[in-house]
Amino acid sequence: MKLEHLALLVTPICPLACAGLTMLVAPGSATWMGLPVFGWCMLLAFGVQWVMFAHSWQQQTEHFFDLTGSATYITVIVTALLLTGAFDLRSLLISAVILIWALRLGNFLFNRVRTSGRDTRFTSILPSFSVLLMTWTLQGTWVSLTASCALAAIASSTTLPLDTWAAAGLALWAAGFMIEVVADRQKLAFRAELANRNRFITTGLWAWSRHPNYFGEIVLWIGIAVMAAPALNGGQLVTLMSPLFVVVLLTRISGMRMLELQAQKRWGGEPAYVAYRNTTSALIPLPPARAVAA
Repeated sequence: MKLEHLALLVTPICPLACAGLTMLVAPGSATWMGLPVFGWCMLLAFGVQWVMFAHSWQQQTEHFFDLTGSATYITVIVTALLLTGAFDLRSLLISAVILIWALRLGNFLFNRVRTSGRDTRFTSILPSFSVLLMTWTLQGTWVSLTASCALAAIASSTTLPLDTWAAAGLALWAAGFMIEVVADRQKLAFRAELANRNRFITTGLWAWSRHPNYFGEIVLWIGIAVMAAPALNGGQLVTLMSPLFVVVLLTRISGMRMLELQAQKRWGGEPAYVAYRNTTSALIPLPPARAVAA
């Protein structure tokens, strides 16, 4: 199937899937103007992407793609808080960790694209209207599904004090956030060295995992789901699958899959890269000597 044909299929399915999720989450959730706050957040997530898609298509630029994704997280979380008036400590804690993550990651990714001049993922995407629209729509889906358990907890009619679930979730989030930040900084410093231009990193956390930044992101979203879990009831519980969506997205759809293909194309014929690939865990940080068995 051509990518353009796939785009025509995927683009309408994504918002419909989120509408179905809203119907499951709505019972027991706060409303605004007669509609579930969770649903308003879904609409907002897609609306922001489609507005930015128009700019992206007209200007043929991808420079604001990642920044828009992070800004959308901030927008929907703040919107959920304001529309529900959910200022209990659990909702505020969940909101705070997402805002910290989104501000840090959005700034990091935007500066990376600005420094490099372009995002190579968009080389074949920008010329196609349907594929570009699908890409922006997928980002709306990414935000909606990834943040779904947090949004459901904030909009839930159940409010509970902070407990061991909140503490455990915060510890997981902090560990994942630290791993992601350290991995990103190590790679940025590596690429800043002229001698490392067009080379692959094998030091620091990258000696234990070929994608430690993605491992950190998965762990922090698991932490957020753990924080949110006690506030969820009934159909809201389905949103606890959000970390699984993060895993699928980062390992099977974009993230690792795309980067592994690019790395194989660039360095697949080099013995040093073959050795690194064969002795280093793909995702979960492990001592290199154990990675082969893993």
